[in-house]
Amino acid sequence: MDVGVPQALRQQAIWCKAFDSPFTAELCETMADDFEAGGIIADLTGGWITHPVQDALALRLAGALHAIALTEPEGRLAQVWPQQGRAWSMAEAWPVAVESLRAREHWVRDFLKSPPQTNEVRRAVGLWPGLCAAAEAFDGPMDVLELGASAGLNLSMDRFHYDGGTWTWDSPVAGPRVALSTQWSGPPPRFPAHAAIRHRAACDQKPLNAALPEDRLRLRAYIWPDQPERLERVNAAMEIARSQSITSDAGDAADWIKAKLATRAKDALTVIYHSVFFQYPPQAVRDAITLAIETEGARATAEAPLAWLRFEPGGILGHEQKGASMILELIEWPYGRRRVLADLDPHGRFVHWHGA
Repeated sequence: MDVGVPQALRQQAIWCKAFDSPFTAELCETMADDFEAGGIIADLTGGWITHPVQDALALRLAGALHAIALTEPEGRLAQVWPQQGRAWSMAEAWPVAVESLRAREHWVRDFLKSPPQTNEVRRAVGLWPGLCAAAEAFDGPMDVLELGASAGLNLSMDRFHYDGGTWTWDSPVAGPRVALSTQWSGPPPRFPAHAAIRHRAACDQKPLNAALPEDRLRLRAYIWPDQPERLERVNAAMEIARSQSITSDAGDAADWIKAKLATRAKDALTVIYHSVFFQYPPQAVRDAITLAIETEGARATAEAPLAWLRFEPGGILGHEQKGASMILELIEWPYGRRRVLADLDPHGRFVHWHGA
C-alpha cells in the first residue's frame, strides 16, 4: 500500500527518535501537520509522484532547511536552529522555517530533486576491522572498491583514529584525522601489521565531490543539526578526502564492479565493500552485482584473493533481521569462507563483534 507524505514524515520522526535526534523527529512531525493543514510542505510536496518513504522525502526537506541555516549563519533560521548544541524550541523555529522555505521556494524545489547522501563516517568502526579481518589471510597489498560511496569519505578509513573503549587504533600515516568512538562489545578486533590500503576506488549513481563547495554543503546539510559531533566527523573526513583527492566514479554499480573486477591486480587482495547500500538498487541490479562478484570469486587464487564485505540489514543478505541493526558479513575467495563478523548500529553507535 502506498504511503502518503504525512505518513512518511511521521515514520521518519519515529526513526529519528530511535537514532537520538529529537529535533529532527519533532521537525518531521511538524512538517506532517503542516502538510495536512495545506501549508508550505503541501505546496512543495503535494505532487510527489513516487514513494515518499523510499525517496527519504522527509530527509530531503530537513536537509534543505539545514542547508539554509548553514549557508546563512547570521540569518534568522540559523538563530533558531540547534547549531553547535544551541537550545531550540519548535514553536520558535517552525515559523522561521516556513518563512525561509517560502522565500527560497524555487531553490528548495531544486534541492528536493536529489536523494540524501549522509556519508555516515562512523560506519568505519565496523568497516575497518572488517577489512583487517579480510587481510589476515593474505600477507600482501590490499585494493578496495566501494559501491554506493557518495563522496567516498570512508575510502580514507585507514587514516582515521578508532576508540572501542577496550582498544584503540591509529593510522601510522601522518596527517589529519577523524576521531571515531563506539560502544564495543565482544573481543577486540585484530589489526595485522601489514594491513594497508594500496589502491582505492568507488562508484555512486550520483556521486558528490568533497572538493566542491556545493557538494560539501549537501553532505553537511543531511547531518541532523542536533548532532554536532556527526557534523564534526563529516567535516574532518571531507578534509582528508580533499587532501587525498578522493572522488567517486559516476555510474551503474553492476557495470562498474564488473569492469573493475575484470582488470583487478593479480598481486593483491581485492575487497569489495558497501554499507547500507544493497537495499536501494533494484533486484536485477543486486543480482548482477552478485553474479559479477561470485564469478570473479570463482577465479580467485591464493596470490590474488577476493573478499566481499557487507555492512547491511541482515534480512537483505539472507539472515534474520534483528530490529533496525545491521550485520557485517565477510565472504572470501578462494577460501570459501562466509562469516558474520558483527552486529552493529547503522550509525556506528555500537558494535557487537563476534570475532574474526
